[in-house]
Amino acid sequence: MALIDLQKISKHYSAQKILVDINFHVDEGERIVIIGKNGSGKSTLMKILHGSLTQDSGERICKQNLEIKMLDQRPNFKEGHSVRQAVEDGLSELNRAKARYNELSLLLAEDFDNKLHIDEHEMLSRYLEHHNAWNLDDKIERIIDHFDLKQYEDKPITLLSGGEQRRVALASLLLQKPDILLLDEPTNHLDVYMVEFLEELLLKEKFTLVFISHDRYFIDRIATKSIEVEDCSLREYSGGYSNYLTQKAEWIRTLEKQHDNLLDVLKRENEWFAKGVRARLKRNEGRKERLMELRESAKTNPAQIRKMSLELQREAKHFNRDKSVNRQKMLFEVEDVSLTLGNKELLKNFSSRILQKDVIAIVGPNGSGKSTLLKTLLGRIEPTSGKIKRGEFKIGYFDQHRELLDDDKNLIETFCPNGGDRVNVRGSDMHVFGYLKNFLFPREFLDKKIGVLSGGEKNRIALALLFTKDVDILILDEPTNDLDIPTINILEEQLTNFNGAVIIVSHDRYFVDKIAKKLFIFKKDKHIEESHQQYSEYLEMEKELQELEEMQQVEEKPKTQPREKAKTLKLTYKEKIALEQLPQEIDAIEEKIQEKNNCLADPKCYEKIGITVLAKELEELEALYELKVEELLTIQEKEEEINSYL
Repeated sequence: MALIDLQKISKHYSAQKILVDINFHVDEGERIVIIGKNGSGKSTLMKILHGSLTQDSGERICKQNLEIKMLDQRPNFKEGHSVRQAVEDGLSELNRAKARYNELSLLLAEDFDNKLHIDEHEMLSRYLEHHNAWNLDDKIERIIDHFDLKQYEDKPITLLSGGEQRRVALASLLLQKPDILLLDEPTNHLDVYMVEFLEELLLKEKFTLVFISHDRYFIDRIATKSIEVEDCSLREYSGGYSNYLTQKAEWIRTLEKQHDNLLDVLKRENEWFAKGVRARLKRNEGRKERLMELRESAKTNPAQIRKMSLELQREAKHFNRDKSVNRQKMLFEVEDVSLTLGNKELLKNFSSRILQKDVIAIVGPNGSGKSTLLKTLLGRIEPTSGKIKRGEFKIGYFDQHRELLDDDKNLIETFCPNGGDRVNVRGSDMHVFGYLKNFLFPREFLDKKIGVLSGGEKNRIALALLFTKDVDILILDEPTNDLDIPTINILEEQLTNFNGAVIIVSHDRYFVDKIAKKLFIFKKDKHIEESHQQYSEYLEMEKELQELEEMQQVEEKPKTQPREKAKTLKLTYKEKIALEQLPQEIDAIEEKIQEKNNCLADPKCYEKIGITVLAKELEELEALYELKVEELLTIQEKEEEINSYL
């Protein structure tokens, strides 16, 4: 049975139909992405799944006691809560269950035959296992650290920015691990390192998930099924983004109507994905295989760690050779620039040249100074030291605040400020509707005021307006935020066909891989590294180098100071009790399992109890046995790690 089942669901707003007679279900363990244009009904479908929006007709059927939680675009927190309190909010039931489980474990160690205690103990064990709540304190610390919330943990939640508050809300939901987790653009406001952590957590802990995202790498890694919302109906595709591209193109070919333009876009996207992503993955497989072999051999031959580290660094340098054509016109010459805002140092001694055909992505963690560097190049912020020489050229700038737009003007006034209905697009005279149609705007939008549009629609208008400007360089700050995938495809096509230079700030790995020819990478030491690698390949190599460095540190580390590490890893009081009690509990369960197996082999015994009842009891005992053994092994591994530092 599905966890949740939508049957013949319809929803409309005023005269506008959003969903018509759609069917949708979520099974345990599925990770479903909802794809579609902005305004197609993705968020409406999510809210109906959540139960916070009522359908006009149809039936919503849920499994009894189903826990469904959704990440809101604007999360609400309890008044006066600190960041840590907000992260831990909602964990009280898990903490009570864990305390009761530990209490019952002690009682059962003395009296294992107490049926009421056994049943409650097994029920709590399944509940804690489902929520992966055995090491909740460690998990809280790990999520706070990876989402860069440690520095804020004692601050009032109200002092954080909107993006930081979203990270807090996401952290809390991940810790609670509801039966179904609903996420609307979860990667917004996360840098690539946070996204990678989120991917690994969702996969490792086997979340049942329904999500909306424009991050195509995230979709491809996470989704087990893709649901496209189009023309008020749903269409299902198996797998993630790469499968969606292939299956969608095949479906379009079967239609009687010709969809040449859409087929061309899908074909180009699919070809790029196949050549770029799969080729890179194939290259990385060799390195990963060598890395796994190295881990085994490093214990007997530590010198191999250094050898492979040097190999990886040489491979990185191969990509980082200057591939620019010096005869190109120079736009910016950056000489020894350093940046400090307030008391925060962002950048040290950066020097580079930006030429007329460069396509550069500025990447790095949140708060590293990427947008500040853009504003420094634009002349809006003066460098703390060093200088920037600028040539003679015209700039088109797109920022996250959409400063190009005036909320009081409609679309015609925005694109044709001097009257008429024609717009010049890089030398081509076009009707404004003919142009805006390329950005997925219907004719009825022409008279709408900018102020009434959604955030995603405003972004589309700002980008469309930007590409009508006669400029030599485009500077874009997080241009894919609030855009749907079809619009990002249009943006990529426009940027690919642009003849000038492009500088972008983005956390979207797929977008950066597809567009950028060069990377400016903000490093932890406040320097910028230049690279000609694809961004996702750079991240893979960075991770491997980090693993090698950690392995080398373990090999070279003297055994004199690790007592501090042992203190931080010490067993908790409950873990110490469990370490003493679990072997006896496991032995007792083994005896019970043997008794049940003996009974199953004896007709007189199983006929008396009932073979179905007996089989169910055996299944429950075996499941409990596995849980206990896993719990004991986890604590023993931790104890071994502590002892290795002593």
